[in-house]
Amino acid sequence: MSLLRKPQNRFAFTRTSCLFAGVSLAVALQSANALAANDAQQCSAAGGKLLVGQVVSGPKFKHGMYKKGVELSHTHLKLQGEDGDTYDVAIDNVFAEGYQANSKKVPAPLNTIQVGDKVEACGIPYKGGIHWVHNNCGDRPTRSDPDGWLKVVRADGSVGPNLEGSQAYCGLWPRR
Repeated sequence: MSLLRKPQNRFAFTRTSCLFAGVSLAVALQSANALAANDAQQCSAAGGKLLVGQVVSGPKFKHGMYKKGVELSHTHLKLQGEDGDTYDVAIDNVFAEGYQANSKKVPAPLNTIQVGDKVEACGIPYKGGIHWVHNNCGDRPTRSDPDGWLKVVRADGSVGPNLEGSQAYCGLWPRR
């Protein structure tokens, strides 16, 4: 008598694995949807509107006005929203961690955003786009001064850090 037992059905392991993988995928999708709903609520509570979509045109540097000798340049990218429309995302460079005063290039970490990335932008919508996708220097958020963000959504559905979270240049504006 053998102590090893032959499997009854050689496909049993495969079916079980597929079932487990299917259940895991369903749970991951539900978690991603719950995270997106939570982010929309957090954005609204911070005074903004949430725009989620896929980058269809990568980051491009745009010159800006000067305030106290610092150029308020922007980075622009195009995002195809979940509604299928394409939006301009205007990103204030001074709120990016890698911003260097009066630099003429897209600062880090904004320069890591690529076509195909999924992005969340919390800010103020305008016809054809969204802006103010940055923190508000610790002021109480309002609809005209939201505590916004720009985050890349990872492949597993989790959301990365705010790419517009630097407060190094908050002294350029009066505090409330």
